[in-house]
Amino acid sequence: MTDNQPLTKNFSLYEMLLSQQAARFSFDEQYQPSEKEIENLRLLCKHILQPLRDELKISVNVSSGYRCQRLNAMIGGAMRSQHLTGQAADIVCFKTGNENLLKKIVQLELPFDQVINEFNYRWVHVSYDLSRNRKQILEAYKNNLGQTKYREIV
Repeated sequence: MTDNQPLTKNFSLYEMLLSQQAARFSFDEQYQPSEKEIENLRLLCKHILQPLRDELKISVNVSSGYRCQRLNAMIGGAMRSQHLTGQAADIVCFKTGNENLLKKIVQLELPFDQVINEFNYRWVHVSYDLSRNRKQILEAYKNNLGQTKYREIV
């Protein structure tokens, strides 16, 4: 397992790797990200998660950060998910609600690549990519066939 280390004042590498599913199924590679993936997680925390937490002055909880290939496949993640490279996190806020999280990310003009309202604010997906920050604001929903689809929101 990769040694735990602080990524920013309030976010650690361990919390960005933590996965109950990976532990349950002994996906040891979940806890052995590359240096590039760790650096991507550090940048995500530095440019998005820490400024968000500093502004809110309350905890922002990461429910999913980095994902190894097997974990991503097991949970049905996108084949090109930014979670695979350490560029994305799914976050929740139990105090102010997830809709407020999304609004605050946009309002603060943080340099996000994507921010996604996942299934009526069950969680918020946010990504940071040093080479492209498209500022996409999306919502995920299920179509009539049960497939996950995305549409832009304002």
